[in-house]
Amino acid sequence: MKQRLILSSAAISVFSSLIAYFALADSDIYAQGARPSGPAAKQTASVIKAEDRSVKFAAAAFENRRLRRSLQWPFGDKTQTGWNVYVPLISYAIGTDSDPDSAEFALAVSKWQQKSGLDGTGVLDQATLESFTKYWQSRRLGRGTLAATDTLLAAPIGDFFDSTRSPDLLQLEAETYAAYKRMIAAAAKDLQLKLSGSGELAANEKFLKIISAYRSPAYQESLRKKEPNAGRAALATNSPHSTGHALDIYVGGEPVKTEDSNRLLQVQTPAYKWLVKNADRFGFYPYFYEPWHWEYVPGK
Repeated sequence: MKQRLILSSAAISVFSSLIAYFALADSDIYAQGARPSGPAAKQTASVIKAEDRSVKFAAAAFENRRLRRSLQWPFGDKTQTGWNVYVPLISYAIGTDSDPDSAEFALAVSKWQQKSGLDGTGVLDQATLESFTKYWQSRRLGRGTLAATDTLLAAPIGDFFDSTRSPDLLQLEAETYAAYKRMIAAAAKDLQLKLSGSGELAANEKFLKIISAYRSPAYQESLRKKEPNAGRAALATNSPHSTGHALDIYVGGEPVKTEDSNRLLQVQTPAYKWLVKNADRFGFYPYFYEPWHWEYVPGK
């Protein structure tokens, strides 16, 4: 009888211990669930934030895919459609080689927007595109003065796209020409352009040759009369070509046609993409609307 009582007491003791253990365990689990703390809590918050950002920029990428071919925006006297032509320039400005339809591209756009005082949505809308065009335009010559005669030199006809170009149209400012030659030497090496025995661009190599350089006001006026309905109202009086610092350079397609299809072809060539990423090292900056037009602005 005494033995049975001892066993019963032991069983009760074990049972009580188990109850106490599970009670404490449940209490601990509840406390952990109710009060996340330390590195685990921070990690959870980071994961949630990263997931939110991923969703945000995936949505922005989807919208960019639509807008780069359909965004309606004013420029000059015409409504422009999309920003597909400007993808190489935009990508260089925001420091990414990501596909323009990607979330990574949208993230880079967002960072640009924030630096520009815009809402960092990652969507390349009209306001964001205008921030890019203002930036590109700010790097150009602006209203330059007419080139002084003693600053001009006549470049060899071999440097020009058109081997039959008039000798009167081979001039450009001397420092600009020297910078152009340095740039072409680097480009020829990187792009493996065809060279002559003397190291110049070969006669049958068209890429990066000069289409047009210095143009006098009188010549500008003659061009204007030839294109009275071209919609280029500032051509005769404000052309940067009159400074001797502006060059039209062959980058592919029809040399100087502004149709979207031609410009889209031009901006996809290795020559144009090389200029976008390298021309500023030599002091040249683009006119964004014309892929062939580059201006020498040292010290930018």
